[in-house]
Amino acid sequence: MRCLLLVVALSAVFQGIDTTPTITNASEPILMSSPLKMEGRVAFTEGPAWHPDGNVYFSDIVNNRIMRRDTNGEMHVFRTPSGRTNGIQFDHQGRMLCCEGGGLDSNRRITRTELNGTITVLADRYQDGKFNSPNDLAIDSKGRIYFTDPRYGDRGDMQQRDASDIAIEGVYRIDDVGEVARVIAHEVDRPNGILVSPDDRYLYVADNVNDGPHAQGGNRKLWRFDLNADGSIDPASRKLLFDWGTDRGPDGMAMDTEGRIYAAAGFNFPNPPVETAEKHKAGIYVIAPEGGLLQFIPVPEDMITNCTFGDADRKTLYITAGHKLWSIRTSRPGVTVWGPSQ
Repeated sequence: MRCLLLVVALSAVFQGIDTTPTITNASEPILMSSPLKMEGRVAFTEGPAWHPDGNVYFSDIVNNRIMRRDTNGEMHVFRTPSGRTNGIQFDHQGRMLCCEGGGLDSNRRITRTELNGTITVLADRYQDGKFNSPNDLAIDSKGRIYFTDPRYGDRGDMQQRDASDIAIEGVYRIDDVGEVARVIAHEVDRPNGILVSPDDRYLYVADNVNDGPHAQGGNRKLWRFDLNADGSIDPASRKLLFDWGTDRGPDGMAMDTEGRIYAAAGFNFPNPPVETAEKHKAGIYVIAPEGGLLQFIPVPEDMITNCTFGDADRKTLYITAGHKLWSIRTSRPGVTVWGPSQ
């Protein structure tokens, strides 16, 4: 299946929403003159990952497939079914890692696509229980994989529970095939996006509760934890970097070479009674390394889900939102795990 890539520079105002980046101080990660572009359209986009050969991969969860946007601007189906893949990342050797999430026809596991095309299951359970819905992942300098395991929607088949039979929506680390450790249990309510700093000092976790028993008033926060050399965290080090209040909280994230976090979050229209749209509109929130908003990049889609850096200079931010893949140029390069410049 192929379709011509749609590349459109958006006008300054699209559907009544101003798409001009705004800044809160002198820092300008996104140039004010940079246009936001729509790169392609499918059913529901998530998990963008850039490959140094110029291809951009992203998941289309609703249609149970992984898409590929090639260097000529055409869209292809890379894999279907995908096991309801959500987050995607390439490791240090250029192998594709996938969070195969939850729901109908899902696999609830982390897989690696080898360079010869075969698929290796890295982990599908912790101890005796299946994972909830692997969502997003990050890789440290040693090649260890950290992934989030929330549960959105039906919670009836959750198998990860603590000694008091309370459900755990945790963060896990994969050291090797089948070697899994739980890094976070209840220090975060519902982990979604995740990042590891390039120096392995910090683990960043998006905490986004928008359904279930604690949906109203649930966390919509970005946390930072100190990361120990053995891949564990220091729970006492938890630091709040940004709080979206009652508005839609953070989803996927990316980081630039100056340590700034680019978090997908917000709604242009409320989702009552759980999520408001009072202050934080849909877009990319550029957060300073020690916390606080540096810049906001509006995106005229309410279900903004994730972002990643790409292109030869790493200065294009690819954004998944709604049914579309978007892009915008940045003033600083982003951090990528694999590629000639790393």
